[in-house]
Amino acid sequence: MSDKQGIDNLVNHYKELKNEIHKVIIGQDDVVDQVLISIFSRSHCLLVGVPGLAKTLLVNTISETLGLSFNRVQFTPDLMPSDIVGSEILDETKQFKFIKGPLFSNVILADEINRTPPKTQSALLEAMQERKVTAAGTTYTLPNPFFVLATQNPIEQEGTYPLPEAQLDRFMFNIWVDYPSYAEELAIVKTTTSDHKPTLNKVLDADQIIYYQDLIRRIPVADNVLEYAVNLVAKTRINNPLAPSITKNYITWGAGPRASQNLVIGAKCHAAIKGRYSPDIEDVKAVSKAILRHRLVRNYRAEAEGYSMDRIIDELL
Repeated sequence: MSDKQGIDNLVNHYKELKNEIHKVIIGQDDVVDQVLISIFSRSHCLLVGVPGLAKTLLVNTISETLGLSFNRVQFTPDLMPSDIVGSEILDETKQFKFIKGPLFSNVILADEINRTPPKTQSALLEAMQERKVTAAGTTYTLPNPFFVLATQNPIEQEGTYPLPEAQLDRFMFNIWVDYPSYAEELAIVKTTTSDHKPTLNKVLDADQIIYYQDLIRRIPVADNVLEYAVNLVAKTRINNPLAPSITKNYITWGAGPRASQNLVIGAKCHAAIKGRYSPDIEDVKAVSKAILRHRLVRNYRAEAEGYSMDRIIDELL
């Protein structure tokens, strides 16, 4: 199969996926798009929003339609790293045996990831970057494909911990889940307060997902698109000659090279799901907010003057 045929098939499968997901999830079209883009980009995403906006339901629904193994980890203040990765026990023959934890699955729902201390959150670092975990000196390979889809309540709420910057950087997207519109909320209440139980069909399997992930990587990118992505990230760094006044006035720390990589791979995927065989600058812009908003650190002046992260990114664009 040629790459062009592969992209045409991806478009069809993508439409099927969204149809299945919207049997359960009403509205949130941009959120669904961004989660699926992160999956086809072989990456992870963080869904941020107040309780009750169907973040967990969305991840559950997507895992069902993808036909992958799925584990949910409920992050709590007393959760230990071994509760996620696994631990060694003495078996009947008095030999140490490693018992795999819930991390050994294709899709991991890290539910309310900011409810647990950084020590436990950091247990995901090696898994998210290397697709491997090390326990008692032995390295174990995780299943392929492997995604961490995490949900988080806003930091300002009681009983939450800020995520370590190193872990935040491993999430491709920080997706803001907003309140539904009046019409959407009406439809949500109507379906969830009746005996309506939609049946979800599996659209893709693991081998197809891996094929599409490899296909996305093979999509060519023009030099001007690459340069735009790298320049955009460079503009977020206050000591860079390209930095505009908004960066120097309102940003403490800029984004690292992983942001540039994610902008390019995200643009490739955004173009592919639209049926185009190469991304342009508009594709980079389309994924930029979700990629940059958790990689920049605002200063006190930005907070005092009401400059949100999205407003700063808008001006950088």
